Amino acid sequence: MAYDNRKIAGLLLFVGGVECVLGIIIAEALYAGYSTSQNYISDLGVGPSALIFNPSVFLLGVLFIAGAYFIQLAFKSRIFSILLALAGIGAVGVGVFTEDAGVIHIIFSTMVFAFGGISAIVSYKFEKPPLSYVSVVLGAVTILALVLMVFGIYLGLGVGGMERMVAYPALLWLIGFGAHLIG
Repeated sequence: MAYDNRKIAGLLLFVGGVECVLGIIIAEALYAGYSTSQNYISDLGVGPSALIFNPSVFLLGVLFIAGAYFIQLAFKSRIFSILLALAGIGAVGVGVFTEDAGVIHIIFSTMVFAFGGISAIVSYKFEKPPLSYVSVVLGAVTILALVLMVFGIYLGLGVGGMERMVAYPALLWLIGFGAHLIG
């Protein structure tokens, strides 16, 4: 059975989002004393859960990049495809360069967060309401939370909680958008 490029893109993005969320959950469970409020998500990449977290984030990036390729084939949207690919490159970088790598890790994590959020916003062009509205809101939450986090404003959530407000809306969008393309 042959699938069209839209469905292939959707499957890749859906699987990437789901496996990354599950990878984070499993990694948190394996890391004794880990606090979702006080620890960065990337702490999972240097602790006892590194063998789960790093490949999971790396795979997210590979699936993002592959999904971007099929998005380009399906929609001929160079801008959207590039945004997705840049988010994917960021995720691959986070999976390869753990937080011990310092500024390199920060660059890659900022890439995945920023381009993931922007991708969610731009995806409205390929969706119908109400999903298009939800995508814009999720992308905007990611971008706003990223800006607040950069300025050290954690809204009482702690650094880990605030980072989750950056990461999870984009991952939830990715899962929803991927499912939309599959359907």
